[in-house]
Amino acid sequence: MKSYQQAFAELKKQKRTALIPFFVIGDPDFDASLALVKTAVDAGADVLELGIPFSDPIADGPTIQKADIRAMRSGMNPARALEFVRKVKKDKDIPIGLLMYYNLIQQYGVEKFFKDFHEAGVNSVLVADLSIDDADEVTEPAQAAGLDTVFMVTPNTEPARMKRIAAKTTGFIYTVSLLGVTGSRAALSNAVDGLIRKLKGLTAVPVCVGFGVSTPEHAKTIAEAGADGVIIGSRLVGMIESHLNDPRAASKEVAEFLGQVKSALAPRRPNR
Repeated sequence: MKSYQQAFAELKKQKRTALIPFFVIGDPDFDASLALVKTAVDAGADVLELGIPFSDPIADGPTIQKADIRAMRSGMNPARALEFVRKVKKDKDIPIGLLMYYNLIQQYGVEKFFKDFHEAGVNSVLVADLSIDDADEVTEPAQAAGLDTVFMVTPNTEPARMKRIAAKTTGFIYTVSLLGVTGSRAALSNAVDGLIRKLKGLTAVPVCVGFGVSTPEHAKTIAEAGADGVIIGSRLVGMIESHLNDPRAASKEVAEFLGQVKSALAPRRPNR
């Protein structure tokens, strides 16, 4: 299974920033969602970030909340998500991170969840509603299962807390670009550049930026600030919502957009 370390090392040699699209597994249904994820891989995704739908996704804005509802109504649950991941990995060995909520993991069984999803091909599980103060609840069983750890840093995370987060992270740091929930934005937060610089001074673990990244220009700006990866979710999920009755149109729009972002990210030319 391809690791984050391998993927980011390859990208560093190529002087490229990772393109990391996010999708809710099962949105709008299993087959259409699988086709969309495969489209993203074919369009040049370097890493995938996938969400298992949950009824109360507190870190997410309306676009992803509605995607969660669509996916749950289509019958998506952790057991079916396992099948989904296996099908993605059968098509291509690409690193996969899950972004989800702790209730689903507890209900499944923490050790069993991490073991089963790692065996299916998952590299990491980011628990959006679990703070670094409670990280030991997941770090030990995750690492025992062979998973990398991924935690979030936000613009108001204090330096001492950043150090704690960096020390417990083995995969990449999910850097939240703004204060607030997920969602497309017209402009990037002016906190992004400084946040990336702080983290780069604290850790050698890859720094990937998400939340509000909505255009190829946003992605380019983040790459030039020194980020190792750019995570784009709500913009893609919005494309799915716009074409619920025409999955082929959704796939076409996703492919065209990711192609534009990929072009904006290569090659990376840091401004420092």
